[in-house]
Amino acid sequence: MGIFSRLGTLIKSNINDLITKAEDPEKMLSQVLLEMQQQLVEAKKAVAVAIADEKKLQKQYTAETDKAKEWERKAMLAVRAGDDNLARQALARKQEHESIAAQFQQQWLSQKAAVEKLKDALRLLNNKIEEAKRKKNILIARKKRAEAQQQIANTMQGLGDTSAFDTFDRMAERIQLMEAEAEAGAELAGELSGDTLESKFLQLEQGGGASEDDALSELKAKMGMLEAPKGDSAKQLGAGAKDDKHADGPAAPAASMGSLTAEDLKELEDLDLSEIDTKEAKKA
Repeated sequence: MGIFSRLGTLIKSNINDLITKAEDPEKMLSQVLLEMQQQLVEAKKAVAVAIADEKKLQKQYTAETDKAKEWERKAMLAVRAGDDNLARQALARKQEHESIAAQFQQQWLSQKAAVEKLKDALRLLNNKIEEAKRKKNILIARKKRAEAQQQIANTMQGLGDTSAFDTFDRMAERIQLMEAEAEAGAELAGELSGDTLESKFLQLEQGGGASEDDALSELKAKMGMLEAPKGDSAKQLGAGAKDDKHADGPAAPAASMGSLTAEDLKELEDLDLSEIDTKEAKKA
């Protein structure tokens, strides 16, 4: 195969491929129906001309038949008049018209048969066009349904593609990383500015109250199930000493001794009694 032949084949194949891709079924069907309608119009014109020719031949046949009858009547009139020669001439003219009428009759019958065939073809073409119209509507409906199914398939295929969701997750991770970096930057800035120390003291102040265990111990002591906390005992001791001092005078220390705890007694034993005696001697 020569290069020019291959080049021609390549060009034809590309052109055919472009034409095939450019063909829209709906537009092609509409164009075909338009061409069929035009053919129907032309066929109707041809049938109309054929019918007109048939009618013309029929009229010519009828006219020649009438002329033959007229010359027959004239021949009969000449016979009655006793003019046989004139009667023969009239009969000759009658035969001429009968011959022409026979020719017109043959042409008329042939034309009539042709017209009937043309009418049948016209009816067949009209039926095909009507059927094509119905098929066109069905084919267009099928085309639209196929396009809708194709669109649904493309949408489902797009949903099956996880690249978009992967991108979404990756962007979410980047945002979380940015938030963590921002929090780390804020914490670092706080340490450099001394805000961390203040926050630690703030946490200490907020958490400086009684713990859950202390609260539970106070509740049990209030219910008489445990001893009162040491702080409350010291407060009660101080309050009792003041009351005994005001009420009994010198006997208050003895009364207060009975309410001292073991730790208070230990502290009194550790005191330097010599210093107390020296102070009393100086006062005396």
